[in-house]
Amino acid sequence: MKRFISSALILGVLAASTSAHAQSTPSLSKKEKKEGWVLLFDGKTTAGWKGFKKDEAPTSWKIEDGALFLDTDAKKAGATGGDIITAGEYENYELQIDWKISEGGNSGIIFGVQDDAKYGATYSTGPEMQVLDDDKHSDGKIHKHNSGDLYDLIAAPARYTKPVGQWNTAKIIKKDGKLTLILNGKVTAETTMGTEEWAKLIAGSKFKTWDGFGKFSKGHIALQDHGNKVWYKNIKLRQL
Repeated sequence: MKRFISSALILGVLAASTSAHAQSTPSLSKKEKKEGWVLLFDGKTTAGWKGFKKDEAPTSWKIEDGALFLDTDAKKAGATGGDIITAGEYENYELQIDWKISEGGNSGIIFGVQDDAKYGATYSTGPEMQVLDDDKHSDGKIHKHNSGDLYDLIAAPARYTKPVGQWNTAKIIKKDGKLTLILNGKVTAETTMGTEEWAKLIAGSKFKTWDGFGKFSKGHIALQDHGNKVWYKNIKLRQL
């Protein structure tokens, strides 16, 4: 007996496929565009991104299902590694980004980065919002080193991270030095850069002797290569 597939079923499958593809490509609503949001990542290429102190993006950062993915297997096979940073610099802004970490993984969103030869790494100058598998990475046992923390400076009041394999939404809001970190809708850290309070936070951290750390109001935004697989998507920003 011959079996016939209805045209309605075919159209349904095609529509589902198209919808899934559309969902993997980032976009902005009319409201977001009106509010001044721009996409920092198009979901298809590394355009607008580069390596730290390099002209091109590290080749271990791949595109996977609309996400910017650190492929550590490719890195082991010879692809170039390292943090990936925005080509542009930003000062007063709201950044929103979705992230997903691998089991036992570690990464971070670093801001105020100076792409200067005299600094050895993105985190030499830029504070970090931690990205981590809090349960299985050793940093999860260290105060001020958990997901959503302003790394080694301010601990989140609680753990707001979703289980490994699920997407988290992070926000960094920075306006005239006032800094607010938000993870999955919960405020994890608040402070004001350049103040006496800020100086005390740095003095009580591992960065206390680092010349230039947390000193710059304007800089690049970096996604950290900490040697573990990590995914970032829906990366958007609006100037404040």
